[in-house]
Amino acid sequence: MSVGIVLVSHSGKLAEGLAELAAQMAPDVTILPAGGLPGGEIGTDYDEVVAATQRADSGAGVVLLYDLGSAQMTAELAVESLADPSAALVADGPLVEGAIAAAVAAQAGQDRKAVAEAAAAAGMPEDLMPAATPAAGGSDEIELELRNEVGLHARPAAVLVRTLSAFDAEVRVGLGEQEADGHSVLALMSLGARQGDRIRVRASGPQAAEALAKAKELVDGNFGE
Repeated sequence: MSVGIVLVSHSGKLAEGLAELAAQMAPDVTILPAGGLPGGEIGTDYDEVVAATQRADSGAGVVLLYDLGSAQMTAELAVESLADPSAALVADGPLVEGAIAAAVAAQAGQDRKAVAEAAAAAGMPEDLMPAATPAAGGSDEIELELRNEVGLHARPAAVLVRTLSAFDAEVRVGLGEQEADGHSVLALMSLGARQGDRIRVRASGPQAAEALAKAKELVDGNFGE
């Protein structure tokens, strides 16, 4: 049972397309579009948002994301109308990046507060930093070559993040002179790692070795593609 996600947009096509994209990152999460007016015009429909929010709730609650001003108001009114308004949260984050981050967090089994926070954090600068030489004995590191066609982009990055979240380890992924948080889809995508690139995966913590072994398995298996 995972947190459901509702995408509130003025455009039905935008909401539907984004729901389709986010579902690629989180196949077990209910992600529903609630965009446009009944006749296909641009706008937001309160009744549709309420219905989508109710359908998306499998018991773990719902997080709603929105595109522009009045969509926020519609989402908030829809939440207030629920029998239990505390079962849903409206996330204040960018719609596209926030939807991806929220979907991955929900797929990883995080609660609705954490899913909403993931969406909001997607609007912050990416967690990239200059690569550093790890202190002796402080972490383990492996180097892997990306052989899959698209490199470390949306779906492969989501697969890696979902997998690493199961381990008690801090993981960073490096390419060239930059490193990204191994638990952030958007940060990993920002590395721009492509087919043929060699990435460094560095881990520390109680399950560092297990995390690195799984990362190697994913890369060697082309992320299941």
